Parts: sequence; structure tokens; C-alpha cells
Amino acid sequence: MIPACPAPRPPSRPRIPLPAGACDTHAHVFGPAARFPYAADRSYTPPDAPLEDYLAMLDALARQPGRLRGVAVADADVPAAELRRWHGLGVRGLRFNHFFRGGQLHYRGGVPLDAARVLAPVMQELGWHLQLWIDVKDLPETVPILQSLGLPVVIDHMGRSDASAGTASPGFASLLRFLGAGGCWVKLSGAHRISRAAPDYPDAKSFHQALIAENPDRLVWGGDWPHPRMEGEMPDVGHLLDLFTAWTPDAAIRQRILVANPQRLYGFTAA
Repeated sequence: MIPACPAPRPPSRPRIPLPAGACDTHAHVFGPAARFPYAADRSYTPPDAPLEDYLAMLDALARQPGRLRGVAVADADVPAAELRRWHGLGVRGLRFNHFFRGGQLHYRGGVPLDAARVLAPVMQELGWHLQLWIDVKDLPETVPILQSLGLPVVIDHMGRSDASAGTASPGFASLLRFLGAGGCWVKLSGAHRISRAAPDYPDAKSFHQALIAENPDRLVWGGDWPHPRMEGEMPDVGHLLDLFTAWTPDAAIRQRILVANPQRLYGFTAA
């Protein structure tokens, strides 16, 4: 039985306006399923979350191709010509699943990291990055693999640690070293995935601030709308933005994370 995901909460407007050119680097667009059927071996069934619904929640962003970028999922057998076509549509990276529990892939579906070895040459040609869904406890042994691929690396959701493990855990310490050396980018997203203390996720704050202290020039922010496979209380994207602002009190650093860094990573033109 493939589990169905609940619908997301309508987002509130953040209390503090965002700087011009701010970028949400992590959102999912699903369906409509009647037009874009889901894969038979999927690990969950999302509610329709079409582009129109996503754009309706963004403040002061026009619907223009120059404002949108995509990160896709591709099997190793997708032809290079197709990936080049995707580049023309705005794709700038591929996402891989390396999320393990006890040596077993935790989620069905997704493309394993092994496929990146085949796809890396055309990704290098296109200037794409590798986005990775991983629990940081598996990062120490994965870093050499990532380095061997010769691609920019983006780690999802602050490494998808468990907040109860603390920032001194070996996995998160490995992420800080990797980030500090400029070996990867990290998304300041998913506080609601590493913490169970909704709606303010106070135990995620130390992870957020440790990453900023390590290397703010390699961080981007993401809301994760519409929060697929969310367990527990659904977050409010507007409130997540307010938490980002509260946890990032330096306005210059907020500007880098929300505007300058995603411009570099995704190839946006500066406003």
C-alpha cells in the first residue's frame, strides 16, 4: 500500500519582508496526476501541488522563466541529449537518494548515488550540481565518493540529522568540515524534519547557527513546500521564514543566503 500524503497548510505571509531577489531553493511541484502520472514504484502519493499553487504563495515574484530553476531526478539511462534539453528548460542539478538506515535504503524510489557515476560527465559539461538526500551519519564514508565525481554537491535539509543527537555527533561534525572546506553547499531547510518540537523547532536552531558560523557563503534557504512524507504537524512556510530571520540576525548574512548564494549556485542573473 503506497501511503498518501496530507495536503500542506496554506502559508502565512512572513512578518519581515524578504529582500529583492530572495530565492526559495527547495520546493516540490507535483501533478496534476491526471496529466503527469506518478511512478508505480513511488514511496508515497502526494496531493496535487501544481506550479500555480506554488507561485500563489510567493511574494513579489513574477511568473517568468528567468526566475525559475529546477533540480530533476534522472536514472542513469537518461540520454545526454535529454539532459541537455532539460538544461534549456532551466534544470541546474540532479537529486540522488542516499538515505540509509542499517545499511538499507530507507525510502523506496529515488535514484541511488551510484547512478551519478554514469551521469557525472554530462552534468560537468552542463555545469550542474549533485543534490543529495542523506542522513549525515552516513556522510563520513560518502564524502570520498562525492569528491571523486568532480561535481558541486548540495546537501539537503541540514544533513537530515536527528536534532536529539546534537551538533557534536560525528555525522554533523563531518558535514561542518565538508562545508567549511568549501566541498559542499548545504540547504538551511527541513527544521521540521530534524526536530519534532513543532511549530518553533527550537532544537534545530543550533544546527542552523553552526552551519552559518562554519561557512555562510555556501548556504541557501528552502521551505520544502508542500512537505511530502511529513510526519507530525505540517509546517507553515511563512513561519519557517520567520524562524530563518530570527535564527539569522545579521541582515548581511541573510542577504547572502537568500539572494547572492542562490544566484551563484543556480545561475540567476543579479537584479
